[in-house]
Amino acid sequence: IVRQNSLTIYWSQIFHMIFIEFENKIYYLAAIEQIYNLSMTLVTTIKSSDRCQHINELFNKTFIQMHIIRRIKYYHLPCHSSNLSCFYDDIYFCYCYNFGKQRLANCFEFNHTMKYNCFGKSVCENGGQCFQDSPTCPTRSVCICQSCFYGARCQFSTNGFGLSLDAIIGYYIQPNIDIFHQSIIVKVSLILTIIFMIIGYINGILSIMTFTDKTICEVGCGLYLLGSSITTLLTTTMFEFKFWILLLAQMKLITNTN
Repeated sequence: IVRQNSLTIYWSQIFHMIFIEFENKIYYLAAIEQIYNLSMTLVTTIKSSDRCQHINELFNKTFIQMHIIRRIKYYHLPCHSSNLSCFYDDIYFCYCYNFGKQRLANCFEFNHTMKYNCFGKSVCENGGQCFQDSPTCPTRSVCICQSCFYGARCQFSTNGFGLSLDAIIGYYIQPNIDIFHQSIIVKVSLILTIIFMIIGYINGILSIMTFTDKTICEVGCGLYLLGSSITTLLTTTMFEFKFWILLLAQMKLITNTN
C-alpha cells in the first residue's frame, strides 16, 4: 500500500533482508531479519544513514582499481570506522553487522543490471516495470509505471489536456488496494459521487412524476421539461456506471478475461 510518506508491504515468502532501490541505482537498507518469523509485523523508518554507498564514496581511486580478489578482503574497514549500514560495488552488495565487539561486512553477489520484466512475460506498457511475488510459480504481478502513466498495465497517460474521469482521478487510484486504503482524493471523489447520485435520482424521479401530469404535457414547455428530466436521470446513471467501472477496473477488481 503506497501512501505519501509510507509504504506497507504484505509478504508471504521467506526473507532475511529488505532494501529499497530508487532510480539511478540508489539503495536504502530497510530491515535485516537473521531468523525468519512466519508471522510478524515489522515497522521501520528509512533514514538518510540507511543509504547504501558505492565504494567510490568510501575508498580512493587506487584502491578501487585493485582486482576484486585483493580488494574485497578490505571491505570490513568501512564498517569499522562509521555507522555505515551497507555499501556495494559493481558485483557485490554488502551490509554491516555486529559480531562480538566489532562490526564486519557480509557480502553477496548482486545483479545491478537485472531487468524487471517478469522474465520476459511482462504485460506492462509504456516502459512500466513488472514485478512478481516469486521467481518460480508466481501468483501475482504488479506494474510500476513511469511518470505520467497509470493503470494496472500503465496503459493510460496523463499527457495532454482532458476533463474525463480517467484523466482527473485515474492517476490516483492504486491497483490491488481496497477502497479503504486508497488516497484521500479517491475517497472524497467516491463520497461526492454517491451524494450526486442520490440527489440526481431524487431530483430526476420527482421531476418525472411532476411533468407526467397530462395538464402540464398539453403545452410544449411541459414536454420539454419531461424530456429534460429523463435526460438528467439517464446522464446521472451513465456517470455512475463510468465512475464505478473506472474505479473497479483500476483496482483490478474487474479485468478483461480475453
